[in-house]
Amino acid sequence: MAEPHPLDSDADDSGIRFKKLSQGELEQAVELHKKFLEGKTGGVRANLGTCDLSYLDLSEWDLTNAELSGSRLVNAKLHATKLVAASLFSSDLRKADLTNADLSRSDLRGACLRGANLTGATIIEGDLRDGILLRADGKGNLVTMAFDMSVGDMSAAIVRGANLSNSKMSNAFIVQTDLTDAILRNVKLVRADLSHCNLTGSILEGADLSEANLTGTILHGCILSGALLSGTNFEGADLVGAVLDSTNLDGVDLTRALLPRTLASLGAEMKELLQRHLDWIRTAGKKGRRIDLSRVDLANETLSGANLAAGNLEHAILTGATMEKTEFMMADLGFADLRGANLSRADLRGANLKRANLTDAKLIGARIGPVNLLGSITQIWPANLERARFIAADLAGANLRKANLAGCDFTNASLRDADLRETNLQDAEFDGADLRGTLLEKADLRGAKGLKRES
Repeated sequence: MAEPHPLDSDADDSGIRFKKLSQGELEQAVELHKKFLEGKTGGVRANLGTCDLSYLDLSEWDLTNAELSGSRLVNAKLHATKLVAASLFSSDLRKADLTNADLSRSDLRGACLRGANLTGATIIEGDLRDGILLRADGKGNLVTMAFDMSVGDMSAAIVRGANLSNSKMSNAFIVQTDLTDAILRNVKLVRADLSHCNLTGSILEGADLSEANLTGTILHGCILSGALLSGTNFEGADLVGAVLDSTNLDGVDLTRALLPRTLASLGAEMKELLQRHLDWIRTAGKKGRRIDLSRVDLANETLSGANLAAGNLEHAILTGATMEKTEFMMADLGFADLRGANLSRADLRGANLKRANLTDAKLIGARIGPVNLLGSITQIWPANLERARFIAADLAGANLRKANLAGCDFTNASLRDADLRETNLQDAEFDGADLRGTLLEKADLRGAKGLKRES
């Protein structure tokens, strides 16, 4: 005889009994809840507390203000479900699908989100602090719920692109969680365990990370402006490319964090490095050496007219650098910090600028189109600028034809007379952008936001 599935039981380890609902019973409860929200006769607020809803499908339903405290939602499907102001206190949401769900103002204290997928979810002003749900057992004794968690557990979850602004997550357990591109403005993360998380591209402006554990955390391109970092543990944290403007670093221990390399650490003057690279280019690699400026701090350097074609500048710090007419064809500038840099008329054809931060940069007349790779078959190699930040950047007259611009942020940027024909602009943001004279023929604009063109 096959062993019963562990979720078939209607009692937890402490003997607390759960009411297991079928998909049909759940749909009846949700239908009554819909009437309740609409103020219709016969409507009843969904009270699903301590119910076992594991593996059931609640996708796209409106469960605003629903009662789900202590419920089991292991592996449940909650895609695009509306759970605004819902009570999920001490609920078990392990491996649940919460993609694009709206959990704004929801009570998630003590909830277990281990392994859950919250990609694109909204949890604005949510409460993910500690909390223990107690219930009386058969003998009248108060006992905790099945997974016995005292703090919000989001370990190993996927929270890519989720919006958790103004949420309370103090003491939360968020180990090894993918928080790539998550919006965490003003979030309370006091004493939270964020060790070994991926916070690439996330926004933590004004967040309170006092005494938080960021051991081994990846913070590439993370915005930490104005964050509170008193007593924060950065041991082994990778801060290359993190934005710390307006952040008080007095007393913050960064001695064990991974920081940018200095120019002096390269063992040669920039002039010599550039000459070696030029020899490498001219001899097709037989002489000289390809330049490697990855993770090097080159803030405010002047590199105008230099030939850095096919160079490695991944994660380089180039804030405020002057690079007019600089040659970057086929160069790797992925994750580079180019805030305020001057790249006017620079040649960036075929370059990799994935996740580069070009906020306030000047790219007037820059060439960022494709490169034709000649061989037995001619290949077109487009520039890759996926998820790059061009906030308030000046791209007037720039040529970005055929470039991959998926997920780019052009908020308040100038794209006047720029060539964006045949580009991939899926999910790009154009709020406040100047698009006068911009060429967009055959561009893929699916999911693009704020695209307003003046007549």
